[in-house]
Amino acid sequence: MTEISSSPPLVGAPAESAPFVESATTSLGPSVLELTDAEREQVRAVAADLTTATGGTVDSPEWLAAARTATESLPSGLRVRLRAFRHDPGPDGLLLVRNLPVEPDLPATPVRPGSVRRSATVAGASIVAVMLQLGEVIAYRSEKSGALVQDVVPVPGHERQQSNAGSVELHMHTENAFHANRPHYVGLMCVRADPTGDARLCTASVRRALPHLSARSRQALSQERYITEPPPSFGGLDGAAPSHAVLHGSAADPDVTVDFAATHPLDEEARQALTELRLLFQEQAHAHALRPGDLGILDNRLTVHGRTSFSPRFDGTDRWLHRVYAALDGRRTLADSEDGGAVLR
Repeated sequence: MTEISSSPPLVGAPAESAPFVESATTSLGPSVLELTDAEREQVRAVAADLTTATGGTVDSPEWLAAARTATESLPSGLRVRLRAFRHDPGPDGLLLVRNLPVEPDLPATPVRPGSVRRSATVAGASIVAVMLQLGEVIAYRSEKSGALVQDVVPVPGHERQQSNAGSVELHMHTENAFHANRPHYVGLMCVRADPTGDARLCTASVRRALPHLSARSRQALSQERYITEPPPSFGGLDGAAPSHAVLHGSAADPDVTVDFAATHPLDEEARQALTELRLLFQEQAHAHALRPGDLGILDNRLTVHGRTSFSPRFDGTDRWLHRVYAALDGRRTLADSEDGGAVLR
């Protein structure tokens, strides 16, 4: 198992259509953990067993219980690194795990809206097993029918949406920023790379941006002067969005909750503060060209993410990611859960 650091340049769209600009940061960037081939095969064995466990139905409580047990058989070095990331995700709030197993013969990339993995695959079981080392796997009924393993793929007719189905630039955001029980961790695993080479996962951390944020903006962002609308993938929710702060928790090391496509300031000073934060995120951002077997794990409290634009072909060869959420505290999610399970309202 090789652990390294990287500082990939941000490959973004033209400045006039930002949210992404060329990064000038000289930081070491996110932690990268590359499994050895032997460790990859150890993960593959765990995942292969899960493809048939309790019928292989990912969303069943019985399968999740089997996955919780199986995750203890992951390589010890991987488990140690995940536990360290859970304790302190570092300045970038991102861990990139490379060389995880994927199917050798993938079907065509899905093109239908709401595509998910209901039956366990090697890649799908692998990402669930890894995410269970960080917390309890969760999903949302309003998003992709509550499936625990979701596909992130471009969908015809959705190209311009600010959602996982789009292919225009996806603005930096906290995952499910509008939701009171948003996930603590987001896992994005590549099973097929973008054949054009244009698509990048883009990330930026509030820990990197905070030292450069003015005191006036920090104060405004720490007050309940913003509202955030739900994304298109949820199909819209009834009722007015509550006001909230963008920065909250510890003043010295705050969490961030923002979606630059859906968070709206309630006054002019709040707008200026949000603009300053957005520009700082752009300056501090990293971009990552995910290859098959790469899993990007984001601490959703500290790190915002987005995606550069790309041109899908819709011919079965397009970029294909699996997405899985994890929450640290299962009791905290009970108020929104369906029958005490993993799916939240």
